[in-house]
Amino acid sequence: MKKRKLMAMALSCLMVLAAAGCGNGGGGNAASGSAAGDSGSSAAAPSQSSSAAQAETPTAEGAEITLWTYPIGKWGDADTVNGLVANFNAVHPEIKVTVEYLDYSNGDDQINTAIEGNQAPDIVLEGPERLVANWGAKGLMVDLADLWTAEAKSAIYASVESACKSNDGVYYEYPLCMTAHTMAINKDIFEAAGAMQYIDEANGTWTTDDFIKAVQAVYDSGQANVGAVYCNGQGGDQGTRALVNNLYGGTFTNPEHTEYTANSEENIKALQLLYDMDGINYDASIVGGDEINMFCNGTLAMAFCWNVAQEKNNQDKISFDVLPMAFPSNGDPKLCGGIWGFGIFNNGDEAKIAAAKTFIDFMANDEKQAVESVRASSYWPVKDLGNIYEGDELMTEYSKFVPYMGDYYQVVGGWAEARTAWWNMLQQVGSGVDVKTAVEEFVATSNAAAQ
Repeated sequence: MKKRKLMAMALSCLMVLAAAGCGNGGGGNAASGSAAGDSGSSAAAPSQSSSAAQAETPTAEGAEITLWTYPIGKWGDADTVNGLVANFNAVHPEIKVTVEYLDYSNGDDQINTAIEGNQAPDIVLEGPERLVANWGAKGLMVDLADLWTAEAKSAIYASVESACKSNDGVYYEYPLCMTAHTMAINKDIFEAAGAMQYIDEANGTWTTDDFIKAVQAVYDSGQANVGAVYCNGQGGDQGTRALVNNLYGGTFTNPEHTEYTANSEENIKALQLLYDMDGINYDASIVGGDEINMFCNGTLAMAFCWNVAQEKNNQDKISFDVLPMAFPSNGDPKLCGGIWGFGIFNNGDEAKIAAAKTFIDFMANDEKQAVESVRASSYWPVKDLGNIYEGDELMTEYSKFVPYMGDYYQVVGGWAEARTAWWNMLQQVGSGVDVKTAVEEFVATSNAAAQ
């Protein structure tokens, strides 16, 4: 990978910034010095937390549980996860953990098929949009209130806690890590096209007008495919939502997360702009993962589906200087945040449920293991764990985007149906259907599902 020119900021500020960007309430975000543990695979020391999960540990003896994990950084890598599980078994040899690895192209289908066959996994590592707004809302998940002790609530950022429970206050997720999703540009192409003049490189921001000028400059330089509004499925849809919402300040839902509001004048204007721009194409043949590959191999000059994990995971494929960017906006950008954690399917076996809670408590709360668990994600902790990425220039660079995290709206009702309706709407717009007509259909479909 070509050596990057990093605009590093002090990583010791990260937790303060993250708390400010995420509306922290009493999370205890003062810097606490060096990381709480190293990144090796040696067994972690026993947790000093006093969660109810540990009190239930005796009932879990001899339990065999399954963990299904989406590819959240290295949590999709078998060698890494095997090391994490080995740490757990060094402390809890009485519990056997079997792992299955999912991807975002068919992971939901695999889980839904397992549910239908009464073979749902015991633990899933994913985000509130699935664990809370989908499977939790359907009554399939275990209430994790006993993991949410007073100690946990005082440590975890308030906005993260809010996203992990349903509107009626049931906790269906226990969080581990978080990030702000960004976009990225091929800096080499932009420099050759004279387009860097439109970018605030130090802050990774640009206005909507400058975005338009930059894309036009790159297109005029001979790069026909500057960016793609991918819409073959829901994979990576956080990128297209953030792009549309930021261009003119639109919103996806109301603040109460009870209604979809994507039919605003601002969003209609944004979708029409993207349709009319040279170099931006609505592409119904690809999803976010395909767009990432096309960006990494130089086919596209920018990616809308990006975050620090994508850069870390694709370093061997990239031969140019990547510049991560916030989405273009005429004010402060509002980035889609990612929150990932654990949920437990209610399979009716109390011993398995107790064992699953023991596993979650160890991975997320053990003083040493929590650092390793978060590092494996390539994201940031949901509570202050100190400088866990000290000396990592790439993580330092991406930390500047955390304060731009916007509302975590992915917990509104009907989320699964809305995600399908979103990419269907983008396909309609790309095929020439009137934008207002397509967006009104999206909102009608999504709000009907939300009810």
